[in-house]
Amino acid sequence: MPQGYVDPSFPNPMGPNDANIVIYGYTPALALAVIGAVTFGISTFLHLGQLLRYRTWYFAIIIVGAAMEVVGYIFRALSSRVDPYSIIYFVVQYFFIVCAPVFFSAAIYVVLSRFINEAGRQYAPVPPKAIVIVFVVLDVITTGIQIAGAALIGTAESNSKDPTTANNILLAGLAIQVFSFAVFFALLCACIKRTRQERDKTAWACSSRAQLLLLALVITSTLIELRTIFRLIETAQGVFGYASSHEAFFGCLEFLPVVLAVSTWNVLHPGYLAPKDRAQVITGSQGNASTAPLSGQHAETAAGQSKV
Repeated sequence: MPQGYVDPSFPNPMGPNDANIVIYGYTPALALAVIGAVTFGISTFLHLGQLLRYRTWYFAIIIVGAAMEVVGYIFRALSSRVDPYSIIYFVVQYFFIVCAPVFFSAAIYVVLSRFINEAGRQYAPVPPKAIVIVFVVLDVITTGIQIAGAALIGTAESNSKDPTTANNILLAGLAIQVFSFAVFFALLCACIKRTRQERDKTAWACSSRAQLLLLALVITSTLIELRTIFRLIETAQGVFGYASSHEAFFGCLEFLPVVLAVSTWNVLHPGYLAPKDRAQVITGSQGNASTAPLSGQHAETAAGQSKV
Protein backbone atom coordinates (compact mmCIF):
# COMPACT_ATOMS: atom_id res chain seq x y z
CA MET A 1 0.00 0.00 0.00
CA PRO A 2 1.60 3.32 -1.08
CA GLN A 3 1.97 6.07 1.49
CA GLY A 4 -0.69 8.73 0.98
CA TYR A 5 -4.40 8.93 0.32
CA VAL A 6 -6.31 6.44 -1.80
CA ASP A 7 -10.01 7.14 -2.33
CA PRO A 8 -11.88 3.92 -1.42
CA SER A 9 -14.94 5.03 -3.39
CA PHE A 10 -12.98 5.92 -6.54
CA PRO A 11 -10.90 3.04 -7.96
CA ASN A 12 -7.61 4.11 -9.51
CA PRO A 13 -7.92 3.92 -13.33
CA MET A 14 -4.17 3.16 -13.41
CA GLY A 15 -3.77 5.13 -16.63
CA PRO A 16 -0.37 6.29 -17.93
CA ASN A 17 -0.90 9.71 -16.33
CA ASP A 18 -2.25 8.45 -13.00
CA ALA A 19 -0.32 8.42 -9.71
CA ASN A 20 -0.55 5.55 -7.25
CA ILE A 21 -2.27 7.88 -4.78
CA VAL A 22 -4.41 11.02 -4.83
CA ILE A 23 -1.67 13.67 -4.69
CA TYR A 24 -4.03 16.24 -3.18
CA GLY A 25 -4.24 14.15 -0.01
CA TYR A 26 -8.02 14.04 -0.50
CA THR A 27 -10.47 13.91 -3.36
CA PRO A 28 -11.33 17.56 -4.15
CA ALA A 29 -14.89 18.56 -3.37
CA LEU A 30 -16.94 19.38 -6.47
CA ALA A 31 -18.87 22.10 -4.61
CA LEU A 32 -15.73 24.11 -3.76
CA ALA A 33 -14.39 23.70 -7.30
CA VAL A 34 -17.64 24.97 -8.82
CA ILE A 35 -17.93 27.86 -6.34
CA GLY A 36 -14.34 28.82 -7.12
CA ALA A 37 -14.84 28.75 -10.89
CA VAL A 38 -18.11 30.71 -10.66
CA THR A 39 -16.98 33.40 -8.20
CA PHE A 40 -13.72 34.07 -10.01
CA GLY A 41 -15.62 34.00 -13.30
CA ILE A 42 -18.04 36.68 -12.08
CA SER A 43 -15.17 38.80 -10.79
CA THR A 44 -13.36 38.42 -14.11
CA PHE A 45 -16.32 39.77 -16.09
CA LEU A 46 -16.83 42.61 -13.60
CA HIS A 47 -13.17 43.59 -13.87
CA LEU A 48 -13.41 43.46 -17.66
CA GLY A 49 -16.35 45.86 -17.57
CA GLN A 50 -14.52 48.17 -15.18
CA LEU A 51 -11.42 48.03 -17.36
CA LEU A 52 -13.41 49.23 -20.37
CA ARG A 53 -15.27 51.84 -18.35
CA TYR A 54 -12.31 53.43 -16.57
CA ARG A 55 -9.65 52.57 -19.21
CA THR A 56 -7.26 51.40 -16.53
CA TRP A 57 -5.28 49.26 -18.95
CA TYR A 58 -2.48 48.68 -16.45
CA PHE A 59 -5.02 46.89 -14.24
CA ALA A 60 -5.73 44.26 -16.92
CA ILE A 61 -3.26 42.00 -15.13
CA ILE A 62 -5.85 41.29 -12.45
CA ILE A 63 -8.18 39.93 -15.15
CA VAL A 64 -5.45 37.54 -16.27
CA GLY A 65 -5.05 36.30 -12.71
CA ALA A 66 -8.80 35.88 -12.14
CA ALA A 67 -9.16 33.97 -15.42
CA MET A 68 -6.31 31.68 -14.37
CA GLU A 69 -8.15 30.94 -11.13
CA VAL A 70 -11.20 29.91 -13.16
CA VAL A 71 -9.09 27.45 -15.16
CA GLY A 72 -7.50 26.10 -11.99
CA TYR A 73 -10.84 25.41 -10.32
CA ILE A 74 -12.24 23.81 -13.47
CA PHE A 75 -9.39 21.30 -13.32
CA ARG A 76 -10.09 20.71 -9.64
CA ALA A 77 -13.64 19.86 -10.69
CA LEU A 78 -12.23 17.41 -13.23
CA SER A 79 -10.13 15.86 -10.48
CA SER A 80 -13.23 15.58 -8.32
CA ARG A 81 -15.46 13.86 -10.83
CA VAL A 82 -13.29 12.42 -13.62
CA ASP A 83 -10.00 11.22 -12.09
CA PRO A 84 -8.56 12.37 -8.73
CA TYR A 85 -5.41 10.31 -9.44
CA SER A 86 -4.58 12.23 -12.61
CA ILE A 87 -1.18 13.91 -12.41
CA ILE A 88 -2.07 16.18 -15.31
CA TYR A 89 -5.21 17.50 -13.61
CA PHE A 90 -3.27 18.07 -10.39
CA VAL A 91 -0.34 19.85 -12.04
CA VAL A 92 -2.58 22.07 -14.22
CA GLN A 93 -4.81 23.17 -11.34
CA TYR A 94 -1.77 23.72 -9.13
CA PHE A 95 0.01 25.77 -11.80
CA PHE A 96 -2.94 28.09 -12.43
CA ILE A 97 -4.01 28.49 -8.80
CA VAL A 98 -0.43 29.10 -7.61
CA CYS A 99 0.51 31.44 -10.48
CA ALA A 100 -2.67 33.55 -10.38
CA PRO A 101 -1.75 35.44 -7.15
CA VAL A 102 1.43 36.63 -8.87
CA PHE A 103 -0.79 38.75 -11.13
CA PHE A 104 -2.80 39.98 -8.14
CA SER A 105 0.39 40.95 -6.34
CA ALA A 106 1.65 42.70 -9.48
CA ALA A 107 -1.61 44.65 -9.64
CA ILE A 108 -1.08 45.73 -6.03
CA TYR A 109 2.48 46.86 -6.78
CA VAL A 110 1.34 48.83 -9.83
CA VAL A 111 -1.53 50.52 -7.94
CA LEU A 112 0.81 51.67 -5.15
CA SER A 113 3.33 52.88 -7.72
CA ARG A 114 0.69 54.90 -9.55
CA PHE A 115 -0.72 56.21 -6.28
CA ILE A 116 2.73 57.57 -5.46
CA ASN A 117 3.04 59.17 -8.90
CA GLU A 118 -0.45 60.62 -8.51
CA ALA A 119 -0.13 61.91 -4.97
CA GLY A 120 3.54 62.87 -4.94
CA ARG A 121 6.81 61.04 -4.64
CA GLN A 122 7.47 62.58 -1.25
CA TYR A 123 5.15 59.91 0.15
CA ALA A 124 7.38 57.00 -0.88
CA PRO A 125 10.66 55.87 0.70
CA VAL A 126 11.76 54.36 -2.66
CA PRO A 127 11.11 55.27 -6.33
CA PRO A 128 7.73 53.93 -7.52
CA LYS A 129 9.23 52.19 -10.56
CA ALA A 130 11.58 50.27 -8.28
CA ILE A 131 8.59 48.92 -6.33
CA VAL A 132 7.09 47.36 -9.44
CA ILE A 133 10.33 46.05 -10.96
CA VAL A 134 11.89 44.59 -7.81
CA PHE A 135 8.83 42.91 -6.36
CA VAL A 136 7.46 41.57 -9.66
CA VAL A 137 10.84 40.02 -10.44
CA LEU A 138 10.99 38.46 -6.97
CA ASP A 139 7.46 37.07 -7.37
CA VAL A 140 8.26 35.56 -10.75
CA ILE A 141 11.43 33.91 -9.42
CA THR A 142 9.80 32.53 -6.26
CA THR A 143 6.76 31.27 -8.16
CA GLY A 144 9.04 29.54 -10.64
CA ILE A 145 10.75 27.80 -7.73
CA GLN A 146 7.38 26.72 -6.35
CA ILE A 147 6.20 25.34 -9.68
CA ALA A 148 9.46 23.42 -10.09
CA GLY A 149 9.08 21.98 -6.60
CA ALA A 150 5.46 21.00 -7.19
CA ALA A 151 6.33 19.34 -10.51
CA LEU A 152 9.10 17.36 -8.85
CA ILE A 153 6.69 16.30 -6.10
CA GLY A 154 4.27 15.02 -8.73
CA THR A 155 7.07 13.14 -10.49
CA ALA A 156 8.29 11.62 -7.23
CA GLU A 157 4.80 10.51 -6.25
CA SER A 158 4.12 8.96 -9.64
CA ASN A 159 7.36 6.97 -9.36
CA SER A 160 6.78 6.08 -5.69
CA LYS A 161 9.93 7.97 -4.63
CA ASP A 162 10.64 10.18 -1.62
CA PRO A 163 9.33 13.74 -2.33
CA THR A 164 11.19 15.40 0.56
CA THR A 165 13.79 17.18 -1.58
CA ALA A 166 11.15 18.46 -3.99
CA ASN A 167 9.06 19.65 -1.04
CA ASN A 168 12.06 21.56 0.34
CA ILE A 169 12.46 23.33 -3.00
CA LEU A 170 8.81 24.35 -2.86
CA LEU A 171 9.27 25.46 0.75
CA ALA A 172 12.24 27.68 -0.16
CA GLY A 173 10.25 29.47 -2.85
CA LEU A 174 7.38 30.14 -0.46
CA ALA A 175 9.65 31.36 2.33
CA ILE A 176 11.31 33.92 0.05
CA GLN A 177 7.92 35.04 -1.25
CA VAL A 178 6.52 35.55 2.26
CA PHE A 179 9.57 37.62 3.20
CA SER A 180 9.55 39.76 0.04
CA PHE A 181 5.86 40.56 0.38
CA ALA A 182 6.40 41.46 4.03
CA VAL A 183 9.01 43.99 2.86
CA PHE A 184 6.51 45.40 0.38
CA PHE A 185 3.88 45.66 3.12
CA ALA A 186 6.37 47.63 5.22
CA LEU A 187 6.84 50.06 2.30
CA LEU A 188 3.07 50.39 1.98
CA CYS A 189 2.79 51.20 5.69
CA ALA A 190 5.55 53.79 5.35
CA CYS A 191 3.64 55.40 2.49
CA ILE A 192 0.43 55.48 4.53
CA LYS A 193 2.26 56.98 7.49
CA ARG A 194 3.61 59.79 5.32
CA THR A 195 0.15 60.62 3.98
CA ARG A 196 -1.13 60.83 7.56
CA GLN A 197 1.68 63.26 8.37
CA GLU A 198 0.79 65.54 5.45
CA ARG A 199 0.13 69.01 6.80
CA ASP A 200 -1.73 70.22 3.73
CA LYS A 201 -5.07 68.50 4.24
CA THR A 202 -6.25 69.71 0.82
CA ALA A 203 -3.69 67.41 -0.85
CA TRP A 204 -5.25 64.57 -2.85
CA ALA A 205 -3.32 62.04 -0.74
CA CYS A 206 -5.46 63.12 2.22
CA SER A 207 -8.77 62.88 0.33
CA SER A 208 -11.34 60.21 1.09
CA ARG A 209 -10.79 58.56 -2.30
CA ALA A 210 -7.05 58.34 -1.79
CA GLN A 211 -7.52 56.89 1.69
CA LEU A 212 -9.98 54.33 0.35
CA LEU A 213 -7.42 53.34 -2.26
CA LEU A 214 -4.81 52.87 0.47
CA LEU A 215 -7.35 50.87 2.48
CA ALA A 216 -7.91 48.60 -0.53
CA LEU A 217 -4.15 48.12 -0.80
CA VAL A 218 -3.92 47.17 2.89
CA ILE A 219 -6.86 44.74 2.69
CA THR A 220 -5.72 42.99 -0.48
CA SER A 221 -2.07 42.87 0.60
CA THR A 222 -3.04 41.33 3.95
CA LEU A 223 -5.21 38.71 2.25
CA ILE A 224 -2.52 37.74 -0.27
CA GLU A 225 0.11 37.51 2.48
CA LEU A 226 -2.24 35.39 4.60
CA ARG A 227 -2.66 32.99 1.71
CA THR A 228 1.10 32.76 1.14
CA ILE A 229 1.78 32.14 4.85
CA PHE A 230 -0.76 29.32 4.77
CA ARG A 231 1.02 27.78 1.80
CA LEU A 232 4.31 28.08 3.68
CA ILE A 233 2.93 26.33 6.78
CA GLU A 234 1.24 23.68 4.65
CA THR A 235 4.46 22.91 2.81
CA ALA A 236 6.53 22.94 6.02
CA GLN A 237 4.36 20.10 7.34
CA GLY A 238 5.39 17.94 4.40
CA VAL A 239 3.58 16.31 1.50
CA PHE A 240 1.38 14.23 3.78
CA GLY A 241 0.95 16.91 6.45
CA TYR A 242 -2.32 17.68 8.20
CA ALA A 243 -2.96 20.99 6.41
CA SER A 244 -2.27 19.62 2.95
CA SER A 245 -4.49 16.58 3.48
CA HIS A 246 -7.58 18.48 4.65
CA GLU A 247 -9.38 20.54 2.01
CA ALA A 248 -11.01 22.78 4.61
CA PHE A 249 -7.68 24.56 5.02
CA PHE A 250 -7.42 25.06 1.27
CA GLY A 251 -10.94 26.47 1.14
CA CYS A 252 -10.51 28.86 4.07
CA LEU A 253 -6.89 29.95 3.57
CA GLU A 254 -6.33 29.67 -0.19
CA PHE A 255 -9.65 30.15 -1.96
CA LEU A 256 -11.32 32.57 0.48
CA PRO A 257 -8.49 35.13 0.94
CA VAL A 258 -7.78 35.27 -2.79
CA VAL A 259 -11.39 35.62 -3.92
CA LEU A 260 -11.92 38.32 -1.28
CA ALA A 261 -8.83 40.17 -2.50
CA VAL A 262 -9.98 40.09 -6.13
CA SER A 263 -13.51 41.12 -5.14
CA THR A 264 -12.20 44.00 -3.03
CA TRP A 265 -10.80 45.55 -6.20
CA ASN A 266 -14.24 45.21 -7.80
CA VAL A 267 -15.68 47.33 -4.99
CA LEU A 268 -12.76 49.73 -4.53
CA HIS A 269 -11.55 49.91 -8.12
CA PRO A 270 -8.57 52.25 -8.70
CA GLY A 271 -10.26 53.72 -11.75
CA TYR A 272 -13.24 54.80 -9.64
CA LEU A 273 -11.08 56.17 -6.82
CA ALA A 274 -8.78 58.16 -9.10
CA PRO A 275 -9.03 61.98 -9.14
CA LYS A 276 -11.77 63.05 -11.52
CA ASP A 277 -9.69 65.84 -12.99
CA ARG A 278 -6.20 67.28 -12.76
CA ALA A 279 -7.35 70.15 -10.52
CA GLN A 280 -8.02 67.70 -7.73
CA VAL A 281 -4.38 66.63 -7.60
CA ILE A 282 -2.70 68.89 -5.05
CA THR A 283 0.33 67.13 -3.70
CA GLY A 284 1.34 69.25 -0.77
CA SER A 285 4.48 71.25 -0.24
CA GLN A 286 6.51 69.69 -3.05
CA GLY A 287 3.75 69.98 -5.61
CA ASN A 288 4.81 67.02 -7.71
CA ALA A 289 2.58 66.43 -10.70
CA SER A 290 1.44 62.99 -11.70
CA THR A 291 3.13 61.23 -14.58
CA ALA A 292 1.05 58.06 -14.41
CA PRO A 293 -2.62 58.71 -13.65
CA LEU A 294 -4.71 56.00 -12.03
CA SER A 295 -7.54 56.43 -14.49
CA GLY A 296 -7.38 56.46 -18.27
CA GLN A 297 -10.34 58.84 -18.29
CA HIS A 298 -8.32 61.15 -16.07
CA ALA A 299 -5.43 61.04 -18.54
CA GLU A 300 -7.69 61.90 -21.48
CA THR A 301 -9.28 64.78 -19.55
CA ALA A 302 -5.87 66.21 -18.69
CA ALA A 303 -4.72 65.90 -22.30
CA GLY A 304 -7.81 67.70 -23.50
CA GLN A 305 -7.30 70.55 -21.01
CA SER A 306 -3.68 70.99 -22.08
CA LYS A 307 -4.80 71.65 -25.66
CA VAL A 308 -7.15 74.44 -24.63
